[in-house]
Amino acid sequence: MPQILVPLANGFEEIEAISIIDICRRGQIDVIVAGVGEKIIMGARDIPVVTDCLIDEVNTDNLDMVVLPGGWGGTEVLASSTTVQSILKQMKQSDKHIGAICAAPYALNTAGVLSDNFTCYPSIENKIRLDGYDKNTDTVTDGKIMTSQGVGTAICFALEIIKTLQGNDKYQQIKQEILAKC
Repeated sequence: MPQILVPLANGFEEIEAISIIDICRRGQIDVIVAGVGEKIIMGARDIPVVTDCLIDEVNTDNLDMVVLPGGWGGTEVLASSTTVQSILKQMKQSDKHIGAICAAPYALNTAGVLSDNFTCYPSIENKIRLDGYDKNTDTVTDGKIMTSQGVGTAICFALEIIKTLQGNDKYQQIKQEILAKC
């Protein structure tokens, strides 16, 4: 079973994180939810989430992908966390998949792992770079880096993760089960 890591930091965007966790688990992907700094992480809308472990406890050897949810507050923590930044660099160095949605491509850029072509929440590109930014595509996959725009694209983004790690049949199955319009 493929395994992904979803790091959460205070200020994360709840819909993005929970959509990724839920949809990927429906797609038979083992999802590890790791807290940055604490096990109970408060979302941007004051919804607390109890994580599986702390980010420092994660063994990256068995990971197939790391996926960062957005939310500016959480993204700033992910971008400044030496552990998260190290994991992103390890994943890139091991030629594994990396995903980020909304503001979180900023944290990929900080780690030096953001691909040439990307998307993100409109205005965040100004904190990253304009070159390669695609404002017209909900989810951009460039090599093994997958980025998406935000809350409204979260379900389709999670389905793309399933397609990447589990194949088109599982993608179609889950898409049909949840009535997604991707």
